[in-house]
Amino acid sequence: MTAARVSPSRRRFSGAGRRVAPYVFIAPFVVLFLAFLVAPIVIAVVNSLFATRSSGLGFGGSETVFAGVDNYVVAFADSDFLTSFGRVLLFGIVQVPVMMMIAAGLALMFDSALVRGRRFFQFAVFLPYAVPGVIAALLWGFLYQPSVSPIVQGLRAIGLDADFLAPGTVLWSIANVATWSVTGINMIILFAALQTVPREMYEAARLDGAGELRIALGVKLPMIAPAILLTTLSSVIGTLQLFNEPQVMQTVTSNISSDYTPNMAIYAASTLAKNPNLASAMAVILGVATLIVSVIILRINNRATRTATDGLH
Repeated sequence: MTAARVSPSRRRFSGAGRRVAPYVFIAPFVVLFLAFLVAPIVIAVVNSLFATRSSGLGFGGSETVFAGVDNYVVAFADSDFLTSFGRVLLFGIVQVPVMMMIAAGLALMFDSALVRGRRFFQFAVFLPYAVPGVIAALLWGFLYQPSVSPIVQGLRAIGLDADFLAPGTVLWSIANVATWSVTGINMIILFAALQTVPREMYEAARLDGAGELRIALGVKLPMIAPAILLTTLSSVIGTLQLFNEPQVMQTVTSNISSDYTPNMAIYAASTLAKNPNLASAMAVILGVATLIVSVIILRINNRATRTATDGLH
């Protein structure tokens, strides 16, 4: 009798608990998402609409006034800031495809049964990613300096005069540092995706007379297309946010200016020029540019996927 009376309330409590439980589990993510992603974006947008101006011909105190889009006008009128976008665009057009080809080639090689000592070489390729970006830039900065670099001295010994810090080559020296640092993690992601591909597909392709190269290009790579898209997209975003490598290497060469990349220009506006409102406007422009590039890449991938699907049908 008692059990019959308690049972309905327990059922109601259990039903309410099941309805509340999902929100309890996602609450930490929502709080962190709002605090560390949404709030900084809102603060940056709001700050970009204001400006700090001095009163009394510069002898009085400063006041913050609503400036509207004035900071954005100043940012777009800054030729050095716009040039930095073109510089990272050129950087990404060359560095990202080269890095992805190396990462995919290594992943396919490690997935092959012909490679011996696979784990050792995987660790060796992944190891540079464990080196902090600042340390990697310092290391390569030492290797680039003509007076102490064993690489430069070795090239000179065979009659080649190389200057890795010259105005025309320093961008590609930075690209080399970035490629050295991130190829390993992208290789691991692609290799892990390859492990999910059913081995029966390879056997079927071999029965049809396909060689290893054709299997790699015609079976393996199409099957891990989502992983390739993920790594490409993250690499493009990382390119637009390039900061550590040029900022550190700026200490060893005068050919890297304080606004060499968009992020460096934002940092310079905030610290050197002491204009956080202009820096916020630049950061918003960089964020919008990153979003646009990401959407373009996703649409290109979706169109390619639809074309391939239609071709199969």
